[in-house]
Amino acid sequence: MSEARPDRVLFVTGRLAEFALRQVLDDLAPRAGIEAEVAVLPITVAALMTPAWIAKKLRPPEGVGRIVLPGHCRGDLGPVEALVPGVPVAVGPEDLRDLPRWFGQAGPPEDYGEYDVEILAEINHAPRLSREELVRQARAFAAQGADVIDVGCEPGEPWAGVGDAVRALRDEGLRVSIDSFDPGEVARAVAAGAELVLSVNAGNRDAAKDWGAEVVVLPDRPGTLDGLDATVDALAAAGVPLRIDPILEPIGFGFAESLGRYLEVRRRYPDAAMMMGIGNLTELTDVDSAGVNVLLMGFCQEQKIRSVLTTAVINWARSSVRELDLARRLVRHAVVNRVLPKRVEPGLVMLRDPRLPRSGPDDLAELQRRIRDPNWRIFAEDGLIYALNNEHFLSGTDPFLMFESMGVADASHAFYLGWEMMKARTALTLGKAYRQDQALSWGFLTEPEASHRLKRKRAGGAAPPEARPTPEEDEFA
Repeated sequence: MSEARPDRVLFVTGRLAEFALRQVLDDLAPRAGIEAEVAVLPITVAALMTPAWIAKKLRPPEGVGRIVLPGHCRGDLGPVEALVPGVPVAVGPEDLRDLPRWFGQAGPPEDYGEYDVEILAEINHAPRLSREELVRQARAFAAQGADVIDVGCEPGEPWAGVGDAVRALRDEGLRVSIDSFDPGEVARAVAAGAELVLSVNAGNRDAAKDWGAEVVVLPDRPGTLDGLDATVDALAAAGVPLRIDPILEPIGFGFAESLGRYLEVRRRYPDAAMMMGIGNLTELTDVDSAGVNVLLMGFCQEQKIRSVLTTAVINWARSSVRELDLARRLVRHAVVNRVLPKRVEPGLVMLRDPRLPRSGPDDLAELQRRIRDPNWRIFAEDGLIYALNNEHFLSGTDPFLMFESMGVADASHAFYLGWEMMKARTALTLGKAYRQDQALSWGFLTEPEASHRLKRKRAGGAAPPEARPTPEEDEFA
């Protein structure tokens, strides 16, 4: 037997995943510096393999330096290791799309993840909430990455219970800011543990000298910097710590000019702490919030604006806190290392996928000619859904019309195929990669999808028709 080469890697899979695996490896192998080989074992779904069964079917070629088994493979790897003594055997990621990351060829570098921008997450209309709901929202924001919970008060309606609310959050170990212009309300909140006050201008700056807390300074008149310098000077003279927010305006109401005011404040105060409230864009613009959050966080990183205030009220912005948490890491990596913020943070690519695998009609036709069983393989590419088995090669854009040609009578089988073709249709509509029996990728919002066949197998239930073993699988079944 020839000597094993560490860079020659054998990937074990089933028939269903073969094409998708080969596409991933075509791109991965040259980047990872490996020679990739694929062993397709006589089973439709790789997730159903066990090491003992693999050992009976696998014949590793000479010179293999490593063997990678499917990610759902469970059990003692000893039987496979015994096939080629001394050759490492490992279980790969459950989703083959994660192979590049598994080989260190995708995603952020090892030192990625540092940040220097603080996230304040505002709980709107806090006086209207029960104490339990206030704490629940605060915990959720903290879990998503918020550093400070901002308690939003009701203008003109002093809140007698503000101190108790702040104490409840502090008892949870959370940092708290208070969003109010009412001096008495602020004083009670600060006494209970609030560390930051939003906000101060000429109207309440004298009271701020007695709070003993950091404050956010705003201009006296929106759309200008009027009064800002006077408030900054007065507070600085009194020794009150502060950060400056020139106020971001909505699109159509001075958005571009408001960005200019941030630049101007940075010019006037090169070393001052600054903050940006981003809700005027994310909440007031008809667009998913992730892209807006990344762009604004990039602006903040370049201008050394070290804190942002966000809300998460309207549905399209409800994941803003998590988006900002990922974005602050991405933009810092880009600015500090002078590299593009590209192909580093996959969690923020949610609507469309970075790459679309493509087999092409010729390769799919060849696959169909090689199929020996009635199990359906579903593909989606170039605007078409493809459905293949040993008798059919179907393609089209309407899953309902395609289903009429598939001759499926079993209810569970029909449900499964409908589920998969709907995922395929969604992928084509949005420009996403579709792989049968795997979840569509929605960035950090992705919900893992375990193979329905694997669930049935492990639960001890009868397999649906498309999962029942063919004669060559009888030994495993």
